[in-house]
Amino acid sequence: MSQPDPAFEALLQHLKVNRGFDFTGYKRSSLMRRVDRRMSQVGVADYGDYLDYLELHAEEFTALFNTILINVTGFFRDAEAWEYLRTEVLPALLAGKGPTEPLRVWSAGCASGEEAYTLAIVLAEMLGTAEFRDRVKIYATDVDEEALTHARHGTYSDREVRGIPPELLEKYFEQTGGRFAFRKDLRRSVIFGRNDLVQDAPISRIDLLVCRNTLMYFNAETQARILTRFHFALSEPGVLFLGKAEMLLSHGALFLPIDLKRRTFRKAPRSAPQNGTLFADAPPQMTRAELTGIDVLRNEAVLASPLAQIVLTDDGMIAVVNRQAEVLFGVSARDVGRPFRDLELSYRPLELRRHIEKALSERRTVRVTDVTYHRGSETVHLEVQVSPLVGSGTEVLGISVAFHDVTDFRRLQDELEQANRQLETAYEELQSTNEELETTNEELQSTVEELETTNEELQSTNEELETMNEELQSTNDELQTINDELQDRTGELDRTNEFLETILTSLRAGVVVVGTELHVQVWNHQAEELWGLRRDEAVGQHFLNLDIGLPLDLVRPVVRSTLAGEDGPQEVTLPAINRRGRSIDVRVIASALRGDGDSVVGAILTMEESAGTESAVAR
Repeated sequence: MSQPDPAFEALLQHLKVNRGFDFTGYKRSSLMRRVDRRMSQVGVADYGDYLDYLELHAEEFTALFNTILINVTGFFRDAEAWEYLRTEVLPALLAGKGPTEPLRVWSAGCASGEEAYTLAIVLAEMLGTAEFRDRVKIYATDVDEEALTHARHGTYSDREVRGIPPELLEKYFEQTGGRFAFRKDLRRSVIFGRNDLVQDAPISRIDLLVCRNTLMYFNAETQARILTRFHFALSEPGVLFLGKAEMLLSHGALFLPIDLKRRTFRKAPRSAPQNGTLFADAPPQMTRAELTGIDVLRNEAVLASPLAQIVLTDDGMIAVVNRQAEVLFGVSARDVGRPFRDLELSYRPLELRRHIEKALSERRTVRVTDVTYHRGSETVHLEVQVSPLVGSGTEVLGISVAFHDVTDFRRLQDELEQANRQLETAYEELQSTNEELETTNEELQSTVEELETTNEELQSTNEELETMNEELQSTNDELQTINDELQDRTGELDRTNEFLETILTSLRAGVVVVGTELHVQVWNHQAEELWGLRRDEAVGQHFLNLDIGLPLDLVRPVVRSTLAGEDGPQEVTLPAINRRGRSIDVRVIASALRGDGDSVVGAILTMEESAGTESAVAR
């Protein structure tokens, strides 16, 4: 596993402390990808520099949150799962309630509200609109205030309502100003509010909890905390409806699958601890106080014990690790305060957690013998002793787990067994059979563990792919919006060009536009008629190099004066020969073409046949 980036973790901590958004529980791969995208948009390459940028630009927080919080949703998303919820799950849920008993629904991570309104449509179809208004309350929550504002308005574009069947769209939406608004009489049953699944308390007494494709953004530890809160929020027997990337394979103690393919689960009964306390979250890590006096002596006595020993608190946190345990298993004082279940030692070389639970429930020492531990090329044989630590009263203070190294004893025992095998052939055969069964059992156990590990890896990969899919969909929506704007602007530009072309074509005079380098940029139709030179032959050429019947050397001073910025149009009348070979007098008027800041960027020349017969020199 790659080490966390300290600069990135500092950025997350800054967001948590200064803005109240705790992203530390999100998966680092997808979270870093979203933050990197925003950094590239503002031109910052380093996390430390971006932290400085955030402190200098307060408005950047909003843009960053909108980038991180991927609001990809839709009406009746994954239609097959919604159909199963409508036909199988909800009828059974409603059958367990009285005819007037209220139904409480929670849409967690509702984004812009499509999911919440989909729930309203499904339940209104099942109950009827009158009973729906009287019985149903839908609580829709998210951490994104901007998305919640959109959801509260309840209006959507043609593209956003594309997933709603036409008959339901007509029944539950009113079309106003080119958008579709959800019915106001049913809208009162949908309540939107901000709720951070990581930090805020859950809504209670919920019958149906919908949280689709939200858990996949969190790491395993944060998912476990959120699912514990969901278990607390649901009533008996509540239903949890998840997205297609979320399976809960490792949370069977909290939720039982109704249909794993459609990601529907029922709340599993959960017994309370013996002391009568039920935690919605794992207890916080303990802090270590400085030891003095006799406490130092006691602590050193435990640390110096020849037996490897670990002491746990009553809620499963590591309290003491002695030196022999550090040598044997690689745990250290740095692990003090961590949950024991997070250590490899909790399940290897043996599954200790069930023995700890047995010792706590029966209030007696549990011994586990014949434990083999492979440390590199060395094989160590252990006997494990799990003892509850009881205070002066009857309350349990913690658990002591001691590991006795019985390798030498085991070696002597093996030698004795070898001698016995030589004497007792029948016993040797029985022992051999027993060892084969134990070997098979260990292989099966190893295979099961490998399959579980592989399954969890596949689940994590599936969640990551689904996250990237939603990011791509969000990017595609942004690109579609930009494309629409570009098409509108292209249409406006085409219309402007057509209008300008119409004006130039309609003029009776020849019009030529040249730049500061005297290259032709515009050559209208009347100029073609006057000199017989097509537009494609003239545009891009140097004006004074054109082969036309106009003495261009005499036009040069007029153009140069105009480009020099002299006031007023410059005018000259010259003798010329038109495309038909007829001698004519041509009146040439040069006007300045001005750009930004009133600077001259070119000249506009109009050329028309003069009514007189005499030519003049340039004025």
